[in-house]
Amino acid sequence: MNTHAPIYTATADIPDMSLTQVSNLIATGAATPTEVTEAVLTRILRIDPSLNSYQVVLADHAREKAARATAERQAGLHRGPLHGVPIALKDLCETSFAPTAAGMAIYRDNATGRDATVTARLEQAGAIVLGKLAMTEGAYAGHHPDMPTPKNPWNSQLWAGSSSSGSGVAVAAGLCFGALGSDTGGSIRFPSGANGITGMKPTWGRVSRHGVFALADSLDHVGPMARTAADCAAMLNVIAGADPNDATALTAPVPDYLAGIAAPIHGMRIGVDATVLDGTSAETSTMLVDAIAALTSLGAVIVPVTLPFLPNLTEHWTALCGIEVSIAHKDTYPDRASEYGPSLGGLLQLGHALTADQVGRAMQWRLSFNGMVERAMSGVDLVLLPVLGAPLAYLDNAIGAPSTDPANADLGDLLKFTAPADLTGYPALTLPGGFEARGGPMGLQLMGKPLSEALLFRAGHAFQTVTDWHTRRPELEV
Repeated sequence: MNTHAPIYTATADIPDMSLTQVSNLIATGAATPTEVTEAVLTRILRIDPSLNSYQVVLADHAREKAARATAERQAGLHRGPLHGVPIALKDLCETSFAPTAAGMAIYRDNATGRDATVTARLEQAGAIVLGKLAMTEGAYAGHHPDMPTPKNPWNSQLWAGSSSSGSGVAVAAGLCFGALGSDTGGSIRFPSGANGITGMKPTWGRVSRHGVFALADSLDHVGPMARTAADCAAMLNVIAGADPNDATALTAPVPDYLAGIAAPIHGMRIGVDATVLDGTSAETSTMLVDAIAALTSLGAVIVPVTLPFLPNLTEHWTALCGIEVSIAHKDTYPDRASEYGPSLGGLLQLGHALTADQVGRAMQWRLSFNGMVERAMSGVDLVLLPVLGAPLAYLDNAIGAPSTDPANADLGDLLKFTAPADLTGYPALTLPGGFEARGGPMGLQLMGKPLSEALLFRAGHAFQTVTDWHTRRPELEV
C-alpha cells in the first residue's frame, strides 16, 4: 500500500526525497539542479498521464532555469534552500511565461504577460518552476467538465481534495518537491490531508495575492504545500512579506521560519475540544488521540477548550464567498454563464441572487464568530483539529454533476473544521496523521493565532520527528 522514502542511491530515487533533502543534495554537490530537474521531468512524463496533476508542464522553461541554477551553484552562488529545487504552481498564480487558466475553460489560453508576486519571489530564490498544476474551476469546489481532474495517487477512487488538488497529487507522487496552493474554505488543507502531505495556510495577508486569481478576496490565502513542515517553512520564507502591489499584504517582518524550527515544544499549550474527539468517525478520533499522545511525549500541554462550531457557519461562509466570487467574475458572468461548469456556475448564481440583508448579516456574523474563536483560544498557543471528520469520500467520477463538493460530501460537514481559519484569517498547518482502511491518508491540523507560523512549524516539525507518516510514499509505476 505504501513505502518509506528511500535514501538517495540513484537518480531515480530523487523524486521521492523531500524538498529539504534534495536541497541538501544540491548544496553538497551530490546532484546538480539539472540532474534533479531531469529526474522529476522523467517521472512526470511516465506518471502524470494517469494522475492529471499538471495543467501544463513547462519542460523547456524548467531546463533553462535548471541550467542557470547549475552554473550559479558551480560558481559558488547560493540563493537559499530553494536554489535549483523544482517546484510547481497552482494554475491561478500568474506567470509571464505561460497561460494562467485558474481551472477555467474560458481562460485556457489566458496569457497575462506578468508574474504574480509569489511567482517572481520563487524564481528570484532560484526555484525551478516545472509547470502549472490542475485545479477546480475558479478555485471553488468542482472541476470544469472540460478540464483535468487530478487523481489521488494512494487510491484513484478517493477524493484528492479541492481546489488545490493538482498541488496535493503532484507533491505526493514526487512530481515536484513543493507547490503553491490557495485556501478559501480549506483548499490547501483538504488536498494536503487527502494526499498525505504537509500544507501551510498562512495568516491572511502574510503572503501577497497580487497576480493570483481570486475566488473570494477576504477569504483567500496563498501558501506552500510540500512533504514536511521544514519544506513548507523554506517556501514560506521566500513568498511571505509586504508587497507594494498588494495593500492587504501584511508589513510585519518575516522571521526565518527554518532557524528555530527544531526548538523544543515543551510547555506549548495545545487546545483540544472534547466534542471533536466524540463527534468524528472512529478512525478520525483514533488519529487525533494518537497525535495527542505524540505531542504530549514531546512535552506539549493539552488544554481543554470549547470552540464555536456554529450550525450556520456554512450558510454565512457561502454568502460571503458568493458575493465576492461575483465581483471576481464580473467581466465574464453572467455574459458567458453557459461556459461555466455547474459547481462554480451555481455559486455565481447564488451570489447574484443574494440580498443586501443577507450579505450584511453574514458580515456581522463573521465579526461575532471571529471574536468567539479569539476568546476560545485565549488560553492556548494552538488548537488541534482534524481536516475532515471522516475518512475521504469516493471521488464522483461524473465530472460536472451537481457538486458543491466533488466528493459528494455534505458541504456543512466538509467545512466544519477548515472554514474557521479562513473566516478568522488564522494560520493552520496540516500534517499527515495516518491512513484509513482503504489506504487513504488522513490529515490533522494545528491552528494558531495571527502570525504564529513559526510556532506552528516548530510543533509540526517536532511531531514529524516522532512520527513517520510524512515519509510514506504511494506505490507508483515509476
